[in-house]
Amino acid sequence: MTAVDNRPQQRPCGLTGVEAPLIVSPLDTARFPVPLEWGVPPGADDVPAARRLVVAIVREWGVPFSEDALQELELCASEVIANALLHTRARCAVTVRRRADRVRVEVADRCPELPRPERDDESPGGRGLLLVDALAHAWGWHPTGEGKVVWFDYQETPESPCPTHGWGTAHTLNSLSDVA
Repeated sequence: MTAVDNRPQQRPCGLTGVEAPLIVSPLDTARFPVPLEWGVPPGADDVPAARRLVVAIVREWGVPFSEDALQELELCASEVIANALLHTRARCAVTVRRRADRVRVEVADRCPELPRPERDDESPGGRGLLLVDALAHAWGWHPTGEGKVVWFDYQETPESPCPTHGWGTAHTLNSLSDVA
């Protein structure tokens, strides 16, 4: 039997705006890499740095995504992270998990308000979750004691079925009509 070290692990990331400590948890490490988590402070350069780190992690794990898929993953990560920072003006936590050919990105913030995609063409913003809805395999949220976690699953072949077991409980959106 091998002991598991649950203490935070240090990992140099070389990206400005992203804290170096990554919290490593022992989740299914025999088949998949451990989930990686880091804090993102609310600064002008922090969203681009965090989204680049998401892509760097996925590349390091060897997930078989094309360059187009990595760009879509990066766009989805950028939108969800930017929403958390915009609506809370405070630090958020980003977690990246891998299951086979699928990646889950979770963004935890301290705002209890549920995400609401905007369909108003006159609004200058609010289209980020519409992009996530169009590009991600699935997305949703679940409440936490202090706020919520907004997550999305990304895989290169979104036509395949999306099992929700193994990720925990969540509110899964199949379409934007589920939000109304």
